[in-house]
Amino acid sequence: MSEKILLVDGHSIINRAFYGVTDLTNSEGLHTNAIFGFLNTLFKVLDEEKPDYLTVAFDVKAPTFRHKLYDAYKGTRKPMPEELHEQVPVLKDVLHAMGIQTMEKAGLEADDLLGTVAKRSEKKGMEVTVLSGDRDLLQLATEHIRIRLPKTKGGVTETENYHTQDVIDRYQVTPLQIIELKALMGDSADNIPGVPGIGEKTATNLIVQYGSIENAYAHVEEIKPNRAKEALRAHYDMAQMSKTLATIDIDCDYDYDWEAARLGDIYTAEAYQLLKKLEFRNMLSRFSVEAPANERIEKNFRMLPELGEAENLLTRAEGVKRLAFALLREEGHVLALSLTLSEEETYLIPVQGFLTEGWLLERLVRILEGADEIACLRLKEELSCLDAAMEEEGISLGPDTETAFRDAEIAAYLLNPLKDSYSVEELAKECLQLAIPSRAELFGKESLAQAMEEKPKDFLSYGGYSSYVLYQSMPVLKERLQKAGMEKLYQEMEMPLVFTLYRMERAGVRVDAEALKAYGDELGVRIGELETKIYEEAGETFNINSPKQLGVILFDKMGMKGGKKTKTGYSTSADVLEKLAPEHPIVADILEYRQLAKLKSTYADGLAAYIGKDGRIHTTFQQTITATGRLSSVEPNLQNIPIRMELGRRIRKVFIPKEGSILVDADYSQIELRVLAHMSGDENLIQAYREAQDIHRLTASQVFHVPFDEVTPLQRRNAKAVNFGIVYGISSFGLSQDLSITRKEAQEYIQKYFETYPKIKEFLDGCVDKAKKDGYAETMFGRRRPVPELKSSNFMQRSFGERVAMNAPIQGTAADIIKLAMNRVDRRLRQAGLKSQLLLQVHDELLVEAEEAELSQVREILAEEMQGAAELSVPLEIDMKQGMNWYEAH
Repeated sequence: MSEKILLVDGHSIINRAFYGVTDLTNSEGLHTNAIFGFLNTLFKVLDEEKPDYLTVAFDVKAPTFRHKLYDAYKGTRKPMPEELHEQVPVLKDVLHAMGIQTMEKAGLEADDLLGTVAKRSEKKGMEVTVLSGDRDLLQLATEHIRIRLPKTKGGVTETENYHTQDVIDRYQVTPLQIIELKALMGDSADNIPGVPGIGEKTATNLIVQYGSIENAYAHVEEIKPNRAKEALRAHYDMAQMSKTLATIDIDCDYDYDWEAARLGDIYTAEAYQLLKKLEFRNMLSRFSVEAPANERIEKNFRMLPELGEAENLLTRAEGVKRLAFALLREEGHVLALSLTLSEEETYLIPVQGFLTEGWLLERLVRILEGADEIACLRLKEELSCLDAAMEEEGISLGPDTETAFRDAEIAAYLLNPLKDSYSVEELAKECLQLAIPSRAELFGKESLAQAMEEKPKDFLSYGGYSSYVLYQSMPVLKERLQKAGMEKLYQEMEMPLVFTLYRMERAGVRVDAEALKAYGDELGVRIGELETKIYEEAGETFNINSPKQLGVILFDKMGMKGGKKTKTGYSTSADVLEKLAPEHPIVADILEYRQLAKLKSTYADGLAAYIGKDGRIHTTFQQTITATGRLSSVEPNLQNIPIRMELGRRIRKVFIPKEGSILVDADYSQIELRVLAHMSGDENLIQAYREAQDIHRLTASQVFHVPFDEVTPLQRRNAKAVNFGIVYGISSFGLSQDLSITRKEAQEYIQKYFETYPKIKEFLDGCVDKAKKDGYAETMFGRRRPVPELKSSNFMQRSFGERVAMNAPIQGTAADIIKLAMNRVDRRLRQAGLKSQLLLQVHDELLVEAEEAELSQVREILAEEMQGAAELSVPLEIDMKQGMNWYEAH
């Protein structure tokens, strides 16, 4: 059997780990996330590959030939972030302590070293694996050289494997032709410019047809499409340079010693001490004679399929004060309960035989009622399961039990709101430095029910970790929240909000189905009329919903000016059409057609599908999606009900109260501007709000130097755009677009605004400076929003980061205030024993279904609790209306 050698692209893998693992630091303040991620990947691949030889290649600081070639053409390459840079030498120390050979040489890139050693090893008769995140290395693939590329999907890392045929199957070209592809399409990650205007699809077609860029250029007159021909003709020199940049040197000047690379026992005492210092606790188990960490943990997982055993455990669990639970669900049914009572005790109780779902949930509620601290994940979803059991048994979770819950997802979200996944696997990795198998790895596409039946051992592993990880992670998350100053935010705002939102979702909002259908029919008639009119104006029928066909009609056939060509045809976006509408009736009709078609499909038809058997729509509020802390609503989204056009606003008429009730809508007045006044401490703005002046008229008066009473409607509108634009860090270009004025005029408006409110400029600049220093923006309540864009080498990204740094403290604080108001209103309604209930939150607005007999009390509660949600240096004002539908109440 041939010997195996594993070659690792150190630079690529540590870079990938740095951006893939949430920031970790040890007690000495050293960033460790990239080292942790690199070692986790390395250990996993070593377990799978079991190689005889191992070497990790690194780039060195000294510029290589390719660096110089690139820099001569396009300037300096993007530097490595300092937080990553400091981890590279530490990783090398760890690898050397493990006896793992590293290789690097001034003037050579890691790719060249890997290519050279891979080819030499293949000649020696070895089976070679190259591990890298860089697709350039696919050019090395042969029958005996396998390229492994890690890929993360939904928080789970899988590896794509490529020999020669795999490259051909995936890319339609041979491994060596990958170089030709890169020469044409470029690669921004590797600073390879390529040919402007040629993307992957065109590049592939050209190389499949001509084999190389040289041959393609020799037949340049035959190339189609025309833009590809012109691009290659104009930029052939760039293609040649890109080919040089993309070509890996497979015979570079480097003395490689295979014996030095032979893999021995990597779990040395020296490496143990280094990992201990880095605080990678779960990795230390690899150095012990004991079983690996996962194996030791899973020994404490027990399946309890018998009623007697389950009964005994659940009775004992009623006295446990700290625990974690998870309900394993599928298609609305609970399949099993995962319960962790201590580090050594995790149980999985399946729903089968006498162990019915109702019995199990009822027993779980009893356990939860007696606990002081309950760790879980996505509590709102768990409550929906528990609800049926509680209703049947006539029990409910008391206020003390509500305060005992700790939702790990919400804690992880507060610590890093930019992530898109807060799964058990992610928590295990980031809190416990533990790699656990994901559902996909254990069961593939099998259902949980199948897995429980066919793979009981794996099901126990999956189910056991579902609560064990939560039990172990919560103390770590709690400590990190304390360190970040967000524990109060978590305990007093976000966790109570879970229950507030749950009650709102359960209540739902009543919909008049007949009125909704009539509204849809009315839209349908008007859409038909517009369709006929548009065809008459165009002189032919065409697909109005096809941007390509519409572009041809407007710009080619009708000869309208201002058309913008894209890769797929003319742009027919709203901003393009809105500029043409005043002069061309057909364009105005198309815009109206689009609006009405959207209203019909999304609302008239779309909402009908969500009306439940109770005649109500039950939306789902998402608490861990937006980076600023705002809530979002899905299935359906009730937070984007149209308000700009009258016909759109009328959709609110179909939302009605139950019999004997009335809808009350309370909306914060200019909450973000009031937050800005408070946080900036600007005396002029504060005084204006205290005197209840028309803030937009006042701003217009001061910015345009006209008496307050002589401000024109246009001046007030322009001042309003500036007022709200400032909150979002608007640029002179953005304001000029909004107001249809020149950029110079817009800049003058902004300048005059800051002269009028000087402390606002000081505050916004301070927000940017603070975010640059800290790495995050912060709300009045301590919520953090990371702003990594501020460190970008890209000007547009940095500018976006600056706008985020200005806006996040304001928008985030406003979001925090509305959350506090929701909790306060919900609590007061329940404390007063009222039947009225909070139904919806739409940004700064709350909607309550009030019993007619309780109306005055509800209005009083809304006013007191919303206005008292936060203490600002300006009053928090609300607009409150009521009506027999949401339209009347808004």
